[in-house]
Amino acid sequence: MKAYHKENIPLAKELRKNMTPWERKLWYEFLRQYPIRFQRQKCLGNYIVDFYCARARLVVELDGSGHYTKQQQEMDAQRTQELESMDLTVLRICNLDIDRNFRGVCEYIDRMIQMRSLPQSSSLP
Repeated sequence: MKAYHKENIPLAKELRKNMTPWERKLWYEFLRQYPIRFQRQKCLGNYIVDFYCARARLVVELDGSGHYTKQQQEMDAQRTQELESMDLTVLRICNLDIDRNFRGVCEYIDRMIQMRSLPQSSSLP
């Protein structure tokens, strides 16, 4: 189990109740029924990540328009670096990709999980 700050738990629970439309789509249409367990709004270290797969040591972060300012990009780079120091791989996916290429996003996540975990059959139809 990865270390986390317990004071983040109430916020993580709130974020689970109030997912963005893109998080909701990825969760309910793909990750929720994926054969390898994912968690949403998971506390890891100092952060709450959008989606986490412990078995594959994989973090999936969805980025909206606010993530493309210079300041936010620097913060995201620091966050990614800290998560990677925990032996995690971080996938950053743009909300527009969820809208325009959902199947491609799902295939990308599936490929990454297959590469990082024990051999499993794909969950894609």
